[in-house]
Amino acid sequence: MSGASSKVHDVAIVGFGPVGQMLALLLGRAGHDVVALERWPDPYPLPRAAHFDHETGRIFQAGGIGEAVRAVTDPVPDHYEWRNAAGRPLVRIDWSGNGPSGWPTANFFSQPELEAVLTGAAESQDTVTVRRGLEVTALRHGDECVRLTARGAGRTHEVRARYVVGADGANSFVRSVMDTTVTDLGFFYDWLIVDTVPHERAEWSPMNWQLCDPSRPTTVVSGGPGRRRWEFMRLPHESVEELRTPEAAWRLLEPWGRTPENTTLERHTVYTFQARWVDRWREGPLLLAGDAAHQMPPFAGQGMCSGLRDAVNLAWKLDLVLGGRAGPGLLDTYTSERSEHVQHAIGMSMALGEVVCVLDPEAAAARDARMIAAGADPRHALPPTPPPVLGDGVLQRAPDGSRAPHAGHLTPQFEVTHRGRTALLDDLTGGGFTVLTDGTGPLEALEPDDRTFLAGLGAALVPLHIDAAAADGYLDGPDGYLSHLRAHGHAAAIVRPDFYLFGAAADGPGLRDLVRQLREHLRHPAATPDRAPAPAPLTGAAER
Repeated sequence: MSGASSKVHDVAIVGFGPVGQMLALLLGRAGHDVVALERWPDPYPLPRAAHFDHETGRIFQAGGIGEAVRAVTDPVPDHYEWRNAAGRPLVRIDWSGNGPSGWPTANFFSQPELEAVLTGAAESQDTVTVRRGLEVTALRHGDECVRLTARGAGRTHEVRARYVVGADGANSFVRSVMDTTVTDLGFFYDWLIVDTVPHERAEWSPMNWQLCDPSRPTTVVSGGPGRRRWEFMRLPHESVEELRTPEAAWRLLEPWGRTPENTTLERHTVYTFQARWVDRWREGPLLLAGDAAHQMPPFAGQGMCSGLRDAVNLAWKLDLVLGGRAGPGLLDTYTSERSEHVQHAIGMSMALGEVVCVLDPEAAAARDARMIAAGADPRHALPPTPPPVLGDGVLQRAPDGSRAPHAGHLTPQFEVTHRGRTALLDDLTGGGFTVLTDGTGPLEALEPDDRTFLAGLGAALVPLHIDAAAADGYLDGPDGYLSHLRAHGHAAAIVRPDFYLFGAAADGPGLRDLVRQLREHLRHPAATPDRAPAPAPLTGAAER
């Protein structure tokens, strides 16, 4: 076989879109030997994903590319508004300012520009090799490694790795060789996505909005700096073929004042929105991430965000397993934690889609009346959705064995001051496991072996103070970490590298128990189901 090599990489990533890029970057920064295999010889040059949220911004920050990403994004300065056919507001969702993660609540971008940042950062790592123009056509795994066969430029290549991650999209080859099934909720709508570059510079207010008109539901949003995106729902009498033509795009853009004279048509294509997930994301050394593991409608803008959450969750677990600090069983918690979390995102996206995709005028009128009566307040105008928490996994347990309160919830990120420098906490600690304490008292309860264990994880110990005189501590703000800890009766908390709460404690002895629980989780992960949990019932607009 030509191109064969005896080298065994730590991780081979199949697919090099944003999810594969982020995973390669995080693992490469942790010192692991990563090879990424991408079947296309050149990066895709046109827009696709367009939105990320505050949590995703924190993931970029964890990859050391926060400022570079900020430079190619448009943070939303106002609200996301839904209007009916008469122009009356149905709901206003406040997207202004920063979210809990210390990043703007909502951000828009052009994917080629974002991928250029991610790719440049990943390829700058000595530990990361990117091989483009290679399509993986076969793989087999034995006791020591996985052997991947790939073809490119008329040659066959063999690549070996301890673990393989399929980040190769909705038609994933890696998924096709795994013994897993897919749960499909049967949510299908066709929409024409039209990306444009207006020739004039203009302020769009609101920047992002939704026209809930039964004659043609339409989305109007930013496409990143200097760009606009329109999305038009396909009507029953239209075929996909006729809708995906440039003539159809210009016809639908004309009422919005967009013509070839004032606008460049960058991309137009029809997408079928779907709602589904893979039931098992790991099979031995094979794992799935991003669209290879799940797909969702875009109404909440959580598709790429969910894939990047996969990457950061998987990265810290692979890091510990590859480094011998945790057993391979830790990787089973990847499915249980992420699958349940992504089902929340899919449920939210479907619920919003059921509100938007209404073509019957009478049903639309009833929807409008209900939402207007709710005062356009999203808490009352939109269907309720489950809370976005992790499923079972590496999380604190209560004495009765149940999950401890608040475990598995996303933690906030605040600015603090340490040794004269004020910045977001992750920039001061370098990320990873973080132990937050109310002063130094709780840390004094830790025994030497506890500290040795935490040091082995690279955990940052962060004693928080409100008194600037505390010499080596972290000076907290008035509405920062300490106010959150104290409001819940906590003196300490452990935050995981993916920013989710492992658990919290009321005092020093409680912190010592918390550390020992974490050690036990990494040694012997709690038993997790072989399949993802069944979905919780969704409350759709039709049920309200």
